[in-house]
Amino acid sequence: MSNRSLISEVRAVEFGLAPISPVILGTLLRVTDLAVIGMLGLFIYFLYVHSWDASEQSEYLSQYLTTILVALLIASALFQWMGVYAGDHLFSKRLNTDRTLSAWAVTCCALLLIAFSLKISDFYSRVWALSWFLSSFALLALGRVVLAEWIGRLARDGRFAKRTVILGAGDLGQRLASYLNEEGDPRTRVIGFVDDRQDRVPAEAEGYALLGDCTQLIHLIRQDRVDQVILALPWQAEFRLQELIRRLALTPVELRLAPDMIGFGLHDRSFTQVAGLPMLHVLERPISGWSHVIKTIEDRLLASLALLFLAPLFLLIALAIKLDSPGPVFFIQQRQGFNGKQIWVRKFRTMYHHMTDHDASIATTRDDHRVTNVGRFLRRTSLDELPQFINVLAGEMSLVGPRPHALNTMADGQNLEEVVEAYAARHKVKPGITGWAQINGWRGELDSIEKIRKRVEYDLYYIDRWSVWFDLKIIARTLLLILRDENAF
Repeated sequence: MSNRSLISEVRAVEFGLAPISPVILGTLLRVTDLAVIGMLGLFIYFLYVHSWDASEQSEYLSQYLTTILVALLIASALFQWMGVYAGDHLFSKRLNTDRTLSAWAVTCCALLLIAFSLKISDFYSRVWALSWFLSSFALLALGRVVLAEWIGRLARDGRFAKRTVILGAGDLGQRLASYLNEEGDPRTRVIGFVDDRQDRVPAEAEGYALLGDCTQLIHLIRQDRVDQVILALPWQAEFRLQELIRRLALTPVELRLAPDMIGFGLHDRSFTQVAGLPMLHVLERPISGWSHVIKTIEDRLLASLALLFLAPLFLLIALAIKLDSPGPVFFIQQRQGFNGKQIWVRKFRTMYHHMTDHDASIATTRDDHRVTNVGRFLRRTSLDELPQFINVLAGEMSLVGPRPHALNTMADGQNLEEVVEAYAARHKVKPGITGWAQINGWRGELDSIEKIRKRVEYDLYYIDRWSVWFDLKIIARTLLLILRDENAF
């Protein structure tokens, strides 16, 4: 087919304008943020501090200018480190507002620390500092709202979308086109398919036309009508892939290799390098590295404080248990901990001693006759769980995590691992005294398969998204829930 006939055939295809680079957008945002901070600092200085006495003017201005420049350096470094201008977040509705404001708040704290350390805080106007900090905070937030709307409008018009051709119109290419349609990535706009085997592929698929073969694709690239080509061929077609890469390497186009079919089930994974080879990062150990260190410190510190301040309450509860019914104060039961290891979990005894069920062969139900009067109150308020702070201090449990189940716990008469395939994934982290599932209403009697499935779903959500702030949120909501949890009995 001649180039002239090719142009005639693809005339109906809307190629559009070349996209605006996200790098340019990120740079624009960075310059805007720093300009807002710097200009506000200077404006408020001239409004409140500037002396028109020539002898004082130079000293004051140089000191305040130095402080503003230091702030800009710290803020710029924090913005970069916290990924404020990362491409994945530039097109979000909030435009990383939370990270931007957090970085500016840390910058302000750093400036105060530096000023106090150098004993120069008295030199600066407190009105200037407070006005600068707060006005920058407000204007950065407002600017994010305005910029998010502007960027959103440009994104809807396709101004950031790379004009993309999928090379390969077979099953893999069609699935890729369907996936890109569903995701609606503002940085990618599929124009059509290209395939050398035109007699073996459809003339149109997923709403996109077949534009021709590789030779015609190269001609489109030379006309500056294509920005990105995605190779959607089976990875076992090694020689064919290498030949296409060799031909397209001579053109100024971005070339990407689509995942094989299995990759669509791993779309949220990243790539890493092992001995120089790119490899798909499928799984990693959760809450590891510094995250593990931080969570360990969090657990040990809060558990120590809790045991210290709750010691009088422990004594009162122990006394009430002994007066209510004969038997030990604590109930100790074997449960599954981190990596499936068995641990002994401590609780205040809430059942009559001769009726306690160490094997959890009989599930506790509402108004269970085995529960003592004091035990009923302890269960309803979750005070029976307090001795587990000892497990936390011993490193066997965490304050927040999936609740540990007794070894023989059943759901609707079935073993938990048989009911939910991903059940064992809960043991990738230490079990917790409270958890994301519990504060969302998934605690209490396991009288249906749906309940254990929901617990596992919420537990895995927590594991994947752990942060210190997430833990603190769960702890705060647990404290609010204690006196009004209908699922506690």
